Amino acid sequence: MKNLKWIYLIALSIVWGSSFILIKKSLVGLTPLQVGSFRIIFAAIFLLIFGFGKLKSIKLKQWKWITISGLLGSFFPVYFFAFAETEIDSAIASILNATTPLLTMTFGFLFFRALLSFNKVVGVLIGLAGTLGLILSGASINPDQNYWFSLLVISATVCYAFNVNILKTYLNDVSVLGLTTGSFTVLLIPALIVLYLTGFFEMEQFTSETKLSLVYISILGVVNTGLAKIIFNRLVQISDPVFTSSVTYTIPVVAVGWGILDGEIFSFWQIISALVILVGVFIVNRSKRLMSGFSNKRNKKSPAGSEAL
Repeated sequence: MKNLKWIYLIALSIVWGSSFILIKKSLVGLTPLQVGSFRIIFAAIFLLIFGFGKLKSIKLKQWKWITISGLLGSFFPVYFFAFAETEIDSAIASILNATTPLLTMTFGFLFFRALLSFNKVVGVLIGLAGTLGLILSGASINPDQNYWFSLLVISATVCYAFNVNILKTYLNDVSVLGLTTGSFTVLLIPALIVLYLTGFFEMEQFTSETKLSLVYISILGVVNTGLAKIIFNRLVQISDPVFTSSVTYTIPVVAVGWGILDGEIFSFWQIISALVILVGVFIVNRSKRLMSGFSNKRNKKSPAGSEAL
């Protein structure tokens, strides 16, 4: 089991770390709206095949929060990332994505009554400083790129941060597969409508670029979205939260590697800024680990309580 969790972590790092270059390649023959729509459509079809039976376990009153979770956790972010990568490099997008844990802590404190320790505040401030440095350094060495589009990635991470807190607060008792399948089922019709409005169905002939982009986006939807969710959920089951959160550090490594292979320029100051962001995430996760350890000691006599944590 110990070796298995490492296999899952490596697999998840490679799969999620490759998402950003796949988005970039998909944009060669498709528009950002088409890329986002197809990603949702392929993921929804894949998840419905495996998780359709879990939908009946979802209570009627929970569908409201599942819809909100789907919009914040998947719908808006896939379009934000697609539009962002029309202007900024895929490697930069992956590093900015690593700010999600920092924003999750911040919005959890501001809107969901989550505890915020001194270490978490320090970690968030360090991470945000690294984010600002990454954007400014990127804009200086890539004057032909519009780094205002970085705000779209930040907008996506804001959505992710709210979604994590919503999941924990309102949907903690829903099965993971049912929740994931339900959220993408809700998004399927809106994604098809957006795709229709782009004029995709009116195209009489596909170019070679469009056909190749459809291959990339199908991989992105099925493997990097649908299958990755299953791998991640399994990793959560067989390991602790601290180990699972380490994927935050490995995803940018894979994504930067793909970016360099694809000819993206990555400067010394961008590397420093990326490390600053990861240091901030490390501090936040470390404080979570300390609090988790304290909670486990308090619940030492209650196996059920420990398991619930």
